[in-house]
Amino acid sequence: MTVARLRRARAALAALAACLLALAAPAAPATAATPVRAARAEAPAPPPLADGFGLTQIGTATGSATNFVITVTTPQVAGPHTIRILLPADYAARPDKRYPVLYFLHGASDNPSNPALAYPALTAAQSMITVIPDGGLRGWYTDWLDQGTAAGAQNWETFHLGQVLPFVDANLRTLTDRGHRAVGGLSMGGFGALHYAQDRPELFGQVLTMSGANDLSTDEMIIRGAVVATLTNIGTVLCGPSDGHPCGLDFGPTVSSDAIFGTPYPVFNADWRWNAADPASRLALLAHTGIAVYTGNGNGSPGDMEFWAEGTAKRVKDHLDALGLPYHYVDYGNGAGWGADCHGGHTPGCWAQDLVDYVPRLEAAFAAA
Repeated sequence: MTVARLRRARAALAALAACLLALAAPAAPATAATPVRAARAEAPAPPPLADGFGLTQIGTATGSATNFVITVTTPQVAGPHTIRILLPADYAARPDKRYPVLYFLHGASDNPSNPALAYPALTAAQSMITVIPDGGLRGWYTDWLDQGTAAGAQNWETFHLGQVLPFVDANLRTLTDRGHRAVGGLSMGGFGALHYAQDRPELFGQVLTMSGANDLSTDEMIIRGAVVATLTNIGTVLCGPSDGHPCGLDFGPTVSSDAIFGTPYPVFNADWRWNAADPASRLALLAHTGIAVYTGNGNGSPGDMEFWAEGTAKRVKDHLDALGLPYHYVDYGNGAGWGADCHGGHTPGCWAQDLVDYVPRLEAAFAAA
């Protein structure tokens, strides 16, 4: 590929970053018909959690006893970070019982403080705990190559697997073998789920990717372009005049396109770190892991990120077939018949239905482990 073509590709691909966002409507302010004092007296509080493993809690937990958010700091990642925890309804009443855990990874430009990430199928789960850790607006679920950027420390994989996971096991009644632990995610988090399951197969017995950025190879330069766009904030040129709300295409301090995996440009194998991290090329590492892949088709529109996500999902499927590995694969196309609010796009309405299909399968797999 010539330098001129690379420059044109960079501009075109980065413009698609807007499609990568996994945004949901912000929570409406809470209202109550009864006085706050009475509600506090009646509502059970979240269980107390002790600091440890490099995590320090700040403030108090917010939410209910079974759906709450804590905020932590860690030297591994700059800034405060929220973690949402969903407990089964019988957790407090069954002090003798231990539960399997799903680590659910969100998409770009989202945060676990967003109540919409507690999808109905997750909150309705009767036999497992769900943990939704902060992955940053564009953390990409990895320890960045360049730790000296304006974004500060960005060791996301170390934060999640070396700190959050043992913190959860130490504070909650979890089953700690790989057969009772899963990792899943959507969009950016779909990449993260495959990446973590491949890097640490001894930790996770099940992996889920929904509309994931499943391929970082040169076969999917669109996906690379979207990653680069989140780093360089090139999409902010698409933002209109401020209405008092933050621009959804501003992912924090602007950093180099090389910050995470080095240069993304395939010249003389300079992009080898991108290829080494490509989930679609590392599927043999999941030989003993339950695999689930969900995708739509974006209604055939290249302007919808789901159009490109479908391409990565199909490539994953082809590689799994070549390896002879079992998997659960759903391509719901334009969303017809896939829930009431899915139209095949890169949207929460489709992911909610993915989880309606997946969670009972996961609970069954946990029960059989």
